[in-house]
Amino acid sequence: MRTTTFDFSPFFRSSIGFDRVFNLLENAGQAPSTDSWPPYDIVKTGDDDYRIAMAVAGFAREEVEITQERNLLVVRGAKAEPKSDAAQYLYRGIANRAFEQRFELADHVQVTAGGLENGMLTIALKREIPEEKKPRKIQVVSGGGPAPRVASDPDPQGKAA
Repeated sequence: MRTTTFDFSPFFRSSIGFDRVFNLLENAGQAPSTDSWPPYDIVKTGDDDYRIAMAVAGFAREEVEITQERNLLVVRGAKAEPKSDAAQYLYRGIANRAFEQRFELADHVQVTAGGLENGMLTIALKREIPEEKKPRKIQVVSGGGPAPRVASDPDPQGKAA
């Protein structure tokens, strides 16, 4: 397998606040985790709506945990210990091992719901950009307004700032 590394340092000079984006791009080039169990789909259901569907056959609601930490979604599953008087398996083909899946979330993406039905865990996600983060127009005026002062500029009255 051939790996190509990109140098993002030229972009750091002309960008402000994009460190996390460049870190994600650098991490995306790394080899993915070899454990892809349980299988899952990620679906875009609308402009700002997404859904993760994960096949967790054999797991009950209380055996699955969904946690969101800042920009990380963690889905964990662990089967309860079988009762000592349970039947003895002659063949076990249904995977009952514990799992943990991690999903990097973009800024302002929130988990809105989670459900388990017929062995499918469904997690609904929504991107909700706060009003103060949405693009806004800045009115350009001419003439009348004073120019902003910088702390190093001398005071108009001749005193140092």
